[in-house]
Amino acid sequence: MLLNQAPSYYADARAADVNDVQLLRRIAAQDKDALALLYREYHRRLARFLNRLTRRDDLIEEVVNDTFMVVWKKAAEFRGDARVSTWLMGIAYRVTLRALRDGGLEHDSLALDFDTHAVEPFIDHEQADWLDKGLSRLSAEQRLVMELAYVMGHSLEEIAQITESSVSTVKARMFHARVKLRNVMPVLAGFSGKD
Repeated sequence: MLLNQAPSYYADARAADVNDVQLLRRIAAQDKDALALLYREYHRRLARFLNRLTRRDDLIEEVVNDTFMVVWKKAAEFRGDARVSTWLMGIAYRVTLRALRDGGLEHDSLALDFDTHAVEPFIDHEQADWLDKGLSRLSAEQRLVMELAYVMGHSLEEIAQITESSVSTVKARMFHARVKLRNVMPVLAGFSGKD
C-alpha cells in the first residue's frame, strides 16, 4: 500500500466500523433489516475465511448462518473492544471449532489453504505451488495466524481475539511458522543449503 493511500484506507475502515456498530445496536433492538444488512456486508468475507478451514460449501453456509444467529442473540453484548469484523470472525472461528469438535467437520479439513493469489495476483503458478507446499508443513494454528495476518490484514491483537489466544501465543505461532518456513522453503526449492 502506498503511504499516501494509508490515511484514506484507515478513514474508510473507521467509517465502516462506525456503521457496523450502528447496525449492531439496531440488531440488539431486534431490527431484522439491520441483521440482513450486516449479513449481506459480511457473508462473502466470512465464507472466504471459512473456505480456508473447510472446502464443504454446506458447512460453510451452516457456520455463516450459525454465526449470524449468535450475532442476533448477542449483539447487545458487543462492547466495542474490537472492530465488528474482528468480533464476527471470532464468532465464526468458534462456531467452526464447535462444529469440528461435534463431528461436523473432518479433522483433515482444518489444514488451511493459503490463497497465494490473494497476496499477489501476478505470482506464477510454480512459485504459488512452492509457497503452498511450504505452508502445508505448518500446523493448522500456525497457518491460521499467517492467513489472518498476511492475507486478511488483522493485527496481532485482533488475531488473539479471533482465536481466543493471548497475543504472546499468536506471536509465538507466527515466530515458529516463520522459522519453519525459513528452513523448509530452500529445501522445497531444490537448494540443499550446502552450496
